[in-house]
Amino acid sequence: MNCSCSCNSNSNGNVHRVRRSLNLIGVFTLIFMVMVPMVSAEDSSDDSSENVKEFIPPNYVFSTNYYKSYGEPDLYASLLGDYEFERGETAQIRINLVNKGVLYGFKSDTSVGTDEKKHAISLKELQYETMRTIAIGIKAELVSTTPYIDIDPVASIRAMKKLAPGKLPDNPLIYAITISDHTPAGAYYLQLPVSYEYQSDVRMTTNEVFRLGITGLDHTTNYKSANKTLIIPIFVKGATKFKITDVSGHLTAGNSGVINVTYMNVGEIAAKDAVVRVVVMKPLSIEQPVLRLGTIEPGESKTVSFEATADRNTLVKEYGIDSEIKYIDENDNTAFSENLKISVPLDPAPDKIGAGTWALGGVIILGIYMIIKFILNIEKYK
Repeated sequence: MNCSCSCNSNSNGNVHRVRRSLNLIGVFTLIFMVMVPMVSAEDSSDDSSENVKEFIPPNYVFSTNYYKSYGEPDLYASLLGDYEFERGETAQIRINLVNKGVLYGFKSDTSVGTDEKKHAISLKELQYETMRTIAIGIKAELVSTTPYIDIDPVASIRAMKKLAPGKLPDNPLIYAITISDHTPAGAYYLQLPVSYEYQSDVRMTTNEVFRLGITGLDHTTNYKSANKTLIIPIFVKGATKFKITDVSGHLTAGNSGVINVTYMNVGEIAAKDAVVRVVVMKPLSIEQPVLRLGTIEPGESKTVSFEATADRNTLVKEYGIDSEIKYIDENDNTAFSENLKISVPLDPAPDKIGAGTWALGGVIILGIYMIIKFILNIEKYK
C-alpha cells in the first residue's frame, strides 16, 4: 500500500512539472511570435544617410546622448527661366529649392572619461549629428494670392524626398499657371508654403536594447516638423490694348452717312503710327476703308470718321462693322489689335410718293378748283 501511494504521489508530481513546463514553453512561444516581427521590421529598415525613422524607437532608458548639436535646414526658392508672362498665357513655372542650413556647433552632453569604447561611440554619434541640417519629406504647395492668376489644382502640391545643404535637387518643382486676359501689368507674388522634417536629436543605443528584441540598431533619431512660406515673384508684361469708347452717326437705307468712331489705348504701352482698317460687307459699303490714327499713348483716345452707304432694300437693324488697328510696338515690330466691333444702327428709308398718289392729289385739287369756280359763277349771276 505504501509503495502504491508513493508511486501515485511521484506520478502526480511529474504531471504537474510537465504542465508547468508546457505553460512556460507556451509563454516563450508567444513572446517569440510577438518579437520576431519587430526584429524583422528593424532588420529591414533603411538605416542609411537619410536617417529613416526606426520602427520602434527605444526610449531614453535604452540610449545615451553624448552630444547636442545646433542648426537646422533653411530653405529658399528660386524661379528658373523667364519670370515674365503675358496676359492670357498658360505656362509652366520651374522652381528650385535650395537648402542653406548651417550646423553651428556641438555641445558635450555625456562625459566619456578615458573609456575608449565610449569615446568611439560618441564620435559615431557626432557623425550622425552632422545630418541635422538635412530637410526630409518636403511637401511644397504653390498658392496664388490674386484672382488674376490660377494654379492648376491637380498639380499644385509637389514632394521631394530630401534636400541637403549645398546640393541642388535632381529635378525642379514644376507647376502650371494661367494668367487672366484682364490681368493688370506689374509684379505678383505667389506663395510656396513648404513643410518638412529634420533630425532634432540622435542618441546612441546601449546593450540594454537587446531586451527589446532589437538587433543591428546602434542609434535612435528624433525628428521635428517645420514649416516655411517662400515667395515666388513673377511679372505680367504690359501691352497695347484698344477698345471702342464711342460711336456716333447712323445710316439710312438708300443713303450715305458719316460714322464717327473713338478708339482708346487702354494698355500700358504706346502704339506708334497706328492705322485702322474698317471692313464692311454687303449690303453696306465704304469708299475709304483705311484711316490714320497716328501715335496713341496709354490712356489716349482718337476719333476717325468714315462714310458708309446702305442699299435701299437693306434690312432695318443694327449692323456690326469689323475694324482692326495696325501699329508699331515697343520693339519696332508690326503688331495688330484684336477685332474691334463697331455697332451701327440702320434707319428705314423715307417713303416716296407714287404716281397714283400724285394723280389722286391732282383730282382732289381739280375738284376743289371746280367747286370754287361754280360757287363764284353763281354769285356772279345773282
